[in-house]
Amino acid sequence: MSQQPKESKAWGGVFTVDTDHRVELFTESISFDKRLYEQDIRCSIAHANMLRGVGLLTDKEFAKIENGLLTIKRSIEDGTFEYSVSLEDIHMHIEHKLIEMIGDTGRKLHTARSRNDQVVTDLRVWVRGAIEHIDLRLLELQRAFVGRCDSDFDVIIPAYTHTQRAQPVIAPHYWLCYCEKFERDRQRLADCRKRVNVLGLGAAALAGTSLPIDRHYTAELLDFDAVAANSLDVSSDRDFVLEFAFDLTQIALHLSTLAEEWIYWSTFEFNFIRCPQSFCTGSSIMPQKVNPDVLELIRGKTARVVGSLQSLIVLTKGLPLAYNRDLQEDKEPIFNAFDTVNAALSLAAPLVADATLNRESIAERLEFGYLDATAFMEYLIQRGVPQRTAHGIVGKLVRRAMNQNLPLAKLSIDEFREVCGDIDDNVYNYLGAKNAVEVMQSYGSTSPKQVREQIEIWKKRVEESC
Repeated sequence: MSQQPKESKAWGGVFTVDTDHRVELFTESISFDKRLYEQDIRCSIAHANMLRGVGLLTDKEFAKIENGLLTIKRSIEDGTFEYSVSLEDIHMHIEHKLIEMIGDTGRKLHTARSRNDQVVTDLRVWVRGAIEHIDLRLLELQRAFVGRCDSDFDVIIPAYTHTQRAQPVIAPHYWLCYCEKFERDRQRLADCRKRVNVLGLGAAALAGTSLPIDRHYTAELLDFDAVAANSLDVSSDRDFVLEFAFDLTQIALHLSTLAEEWIYWSTFEFNFIRCPQSFCTGSSIMPQKVNPDVLELIRGKTARVVGSLQSLIVLTKGLPLAYNRDLQEDKEPIFNAFDTVNAALSLAAPLVADATLNRESIAERLEFGYLDATAFMEYLIQRGVPQRTAHGIVGKLVRRAMNQNLPLAKLSIDEFREVCGDIDDNVYNYLGAKNAVEVMQSYGSTSPKQVREQIEIWKKRVEESC
């Protein structure tokens, strides 16, 4: 069935029929990109200011555009702005409303830009802000870990490899381990921000413009560090979105590791930690249950973030230059990844700060698992025994202790010497979890001296970041 021309479309001049309503529903993005309204208005004001600066708008026209855009911003924020799928996206909504308000002057706003460079610039401004927000969340989490270090300094916990007890570490060494992980995440975000903070506006559709614009002035107005040097590149790539999505994924993976450990630690079998009840839920049928649901959902929601990254990778695989409508689909995955990680981080910091180590339970079983075996082996190495030989000797003595259901420190000196005549009474200074921690010396180890130095470094670091 034929349809009448629809001149309300910004691109409708060449068309002789209306867009099918089913197509409008299929192609709209206003349902999710309306969250870019603030970035779009800010970038549009900067663009108009630049047009005024080069003589393509008068002072009076710029004032009308700026006032109109700020009025639209207020109407969006107070909930009176009306949306329609026929206007496709937030960019067309704002422009359409501006033209409705101020007439032909509003039609001048889109001079020397395309939706291609407009959209990518809005998204870069949004990603830039999202990076800064996540960075602050990570800093809050680091501060929560550092804040525990002094009070937990006397607690020794077993560390694991292959989920088997391996060696003892002091609790602050464990807390600072996560500070290091999240610091690398912050460094990745900072590095990502450098590539995000490049202005694309003014590249227009793909070839630039013949109009005398000043892109560097626009960059200054919008706090961009650089201006994209190739107009074809601007609208064709979303690598900055993928990079941010990867960074969010890595953060989620680190959070998932923490959640996985604490879920086990909070079981009756481990009984290492008690999560605050305000971060737990119960069972509808078992009255005694206090379930670590927040931790489970942090672990579970990591799948969403990983899925968002995968969607973006598949989305951009093999797209030809330059802009393709496929790229409209970049926003929902990155919004979802950001929202998920942001929500998880907002819970992680208070959860870390308020959780309680079950000191007695940890101490009661600390000497199980022969956590001091490696320190014992290194005692032998210091006495001139080759490492592989020392490894075998300690293995035999661990077996002897296991057969008697004793810790290594309870074996007599005669029993030690039956296996290795080089062992003397000094061996007992290396045995037991506390001694095994104390004898550590290497930089970055769980030695109390080393950890104390790291705590002071981290205290200074998180304070300077505030």
